[in-house]
Amino acid sequence: MKTKTLLAALALTLTPAIASAECAFGQHKQAASCQAGSTWDAEKGACVAQPTG
Repeated sequence: MKTKTLLAALALTLTPAIASAECAFGQHKQAASCQAGSTWDAEKGACVAQPTG
């Protein structure tokens, strides 16, 4: 009985650590798609009109 309790406690203790490790390795960034004549502004986090000239 003690072995089962110990294993259950160990599994419950390690679950959050395993879940957070998966989130850290699962981060992906998607390229922004702007309309023609616009470009992505990383500071604003939005598409802005592309300067001409």
